Amino acid sequence: MLTCIVGINWGDEGKGRMVDLLSQDQDIVCRYQGGNNAGHTVVNERGKFILNLLPSGILRPEVVCVMGNGMCIDPAHLEKEIGRLREAGVQVTPDNLKISDRAVITMPYHVAIDGYEEERLGDAKFGSTKRGIAYVYGDKYMKKAIRMGDLLDMPYLAERLKGIVSYKSLEVESIYGKPALQYEELLAFCQKYADMFKDYICDTGLYLTEANKAGKRIMFEAQLGALRDIDFGIYPYTSSSNNIAAYAPIGAGVPGLKLDRTVGIMKAYSSCVGEGPFTVEMFGEEAHQLREAGGEYGAATGRPRRVGAFDAVASRYGVRVQGADELALTKLDTISYMDKIPVCVAYDVEGTRTTEFPMGHALDVAKPVIEYVDGWNCDISACRRPGDLPLQALVYIKYLEELVGAKITYVSVGPERDAYIKF
Repeated sequence: MLTCIVGINWGDEGKGRMVDLLSQDQDIVCRYQGGNNAGHTVVNERGKFILNLLPSGILRPEVVCVMGNGMCIDPAHLEKEIGRLREAGVQVTPDNLKISDRAVITMPYHVAIDGYEEERLGDAKFGSTKRGIAYVYGDKYMKKAIRMGDLLDMPYLAERLKGIVSYKSLEVESIYGKPALQYEELLAFCQKYADMFKDYICDTGLYLTEANKAGKRIMFEAQLGALRDIDFGIYPYTSSSNNIAAYAPIGAGVPGLKLDRTVGIMKAYSSCVGEGPFTVEMFGEEAHQLREAGGEYGAATGRPRRVGAFDAVASRYGVRVQGADELALTKLDTISYMDKIPVCVAYDVEGTRTTEFPMGHALDVAKPVIEYVDGWNCDISACRRPGDLPLQALVYIKYLEELVGAKITYVSVGPERDAYIKF
């Protein structure tokens, strides 16, 4: 059984919370793309955990976690992330964490160049998290990246690194006026993490193939959402990888396998981190109230998230490109304070009403067409069955199902593991 958990919108939908919940029925959880530029937040009996690189299944000791070949891995960040988990009593060993030998490494110069470019762009910046993600993926496709498996052959890596350092030094000196890279420092960086992670690195594609043959239950975990996908998102304000479900087998190392189930995650309202068009954005006190009610601050960066009404146009599009079989609706409890709940049912693009998600200039100038649904004005965080919810909450859920064209099978009413309702 191959299941994929994906975001329907701009990311930050609550995927980590749902992966943690659904991983109780899984043997393996695999991250298949992205790096440490976004975070998944999980709350359980041990406390609150923010995971940037590690799959959210790492908090279940019986689950094996895989970091797939589609990821870019900053080993310095991974070291710290594992350290925080171990301090909290979470086990992380080569037995329950496998790192793909084909995943590319985010080097210190990728992070540095990311910052240099945002500085150069000034007001035209993309809103990068400055974690080096675009630059390591760029090097991957330029065939100038170092992969985790290279750490297992340091003589080979040391020779290859010379050419890369020469090339990247030209870039940082001529474009940004910064000092040349230091080969010895970068080689020491690689040696440090070769020693640290050598027992974790393996052919995860082979591991997953054999696990699937053995009937293991495998879950694929995406970072961010459909609208941040490099091909199908709000380009150029996207991530630098494919986070759609169709890419999961490729980014995990098992391109010949087919998904059995895709669960899309969306919030009961909208939120967005970073630059780019966000048609339903709220401002002022209205935005502040929703942001504080939902704790809308980036898990990786702490940046305040932009917030707005539920966007049916964007969500319907996200459901389509993700091929979602079912949906999980998160943070329904957050909007319990609203007397009237705003929902964007269409866009007005220069006088033309549309329910199809546009791109380019049309998306930049789109304005939301808002309808209002009655709120329920009561605390629903203790509800555990559909019948526990007030009538207006049930009406809202059904309304969203009809707008996006997919069945909502899970509704979360709080961050805790048991704070959800199964429909």
